[in-house]
Amino acid sequence: MSSKAVVTFVAAFLWTSGLVATLHGGQYAKPRAQNAPTFSKDVAPILYKHCTNCHRPGEIAPMSLLTYKDARPWARAIREEVSLGKMPPWHADPAHGEFSNDRRLNDADKETIVKWVNDGSLEGDPDDLPPPPTYTQGWMMGEPDIVLAMDEDYPIPADGIIEYKYFEVPTNFTEDRWVQEMEVRPGNRAVVHHVLTYAVAPEPPAAKRPAAFTFAEGMDVPKDVEQSASKRSPANDRPRPKRQGSIVGGFAPGQAVRRYQPGTAIRIPAGAVLVFQMHYTANGKATTDRTRIGLRLAKEPPRYEVRLSALFNGALEIPAGAANHRVDAEMTAAEDVTLWGMLPHTHVRGRRWQYEAIFPDGRRETILAVPKYDFNWQTGYVFKEPLKLPKGTTIHATAWYDNSANNPFNPDPTAVVKWGDQTWDEMMFTGLEYSVEAATTSAEK
Repeated sequence: MSSKAVVTFVAAFLWTSGLVATLHGGQYAKPRAQNAPTFSKDVAPILYKHCTNCHRPGEIAPMSLLTYKDARPWARAIREEVSLGKMPPWHADPAHGEFSNDRRLNDADKETIVKWVNDGSLEGDPDDLPPPPTYTQGWMMGEPDIVLAMDEDYPIPADGIIEYKYFEVPTNFTEDRWVQEMEVRPGNRAVVHHVLTYAVAPEPPAAKRPAAFTFAEGMDVPKDVEQSASKRSPANDRPRPKRQGSIVGGFAPGQAVRRYQPGTAIRIPAGAVLVFQMHYTANGKATTDRTRIGLRLAKEPPRYEVRLSALFNGALEIPAGAANHRVDAEMTAAEDVTLWGMLPHTHVRGRRWQYEAIFPDGRRETILAVPKYDFNWQTGYVFKEPLKLPKGTTIHATAWYDNSANNPFNPDPTAVVKWGDQTWDEMMFTGLEYSVEAATTSAEK
């Protein structure tokens, strides 16, 4: 089942659950207990803080939860999703690490929502409502300082395999810009699977800076996989440019806005051209897309430049029918680095992840575990306290895949699966955000 089909199924389930709630509970149900929680006084503050950034008109969620009228039909569905921990979506194991972007509700908030539904889902006194949150139309991050967009409404066919498309967007920056916050905004979410954004400097640097990590051998994508993938569809009208540059951000469901801590930022060099790598998925209806990126600039040059890298195993090969196939990858810090965040990524056969730091003194520490990976939520995990990794520290990643018929999202359990761009292929990829301890921005200028 495609990610779009999964979202459609979930929306239908929630709609049905909400309808049942309305029929059985009634919008004006009487309280079943004294001091029953009400929407206005007890529930709205929770939704405003944790939910309505997505659950509002024009955003990714299938329904708005801004008002009692919006939320009441979905009461039982809300209780179900909150009780099971499915909403807000968060998949890291709390036993390993703390994260500044943790979306989970605390136990008290969960109990309030469950009790509100169990006691009749009452509205309460509208005068008890807190001030509603204010949002910038079209942006989850608020008003950007700079908006850069594709210069065309690119046509997406109704069907067929669509190779990755690459669009070049000039920044016209006359000086280096330090980005504190960014949001990639698809023009048409119905067909945009994901976006990666790269910054290409006007001229390649005279001397390439040393790599901060060394990679284990044998993890590159095999040539036969690259060649077979290139033959799957007709010639690409927006091919990969000769120079793709350094990645600066991206979009996937669950990963839209990225805020960097004070004192850190991403650098986009003067005169850079942004390259939007677009993964489109046809949905049966011809349409168009014009994706854009919003940037909010740091108020002053940061102490540390955040850089992006990736840990992957492109040589993966998952046997047909394998229900719990393990794939490993590792990299070693060539300098003292600070690790700010990690984003695990597989396709629909990915089941779980685990990451271990192996320090030079032999000590081992699990730094992130995702026991129930969900392809529909591409979450980046931002460490509450960034990890200091001394030179010689190895990051070891392990992912497990279910290529069996028991995986309801598996497109073909009879296929041997290798690395590939499309969702019926697979990946074993982790995005890393890091800075080099010795390289302050003042030293690099």
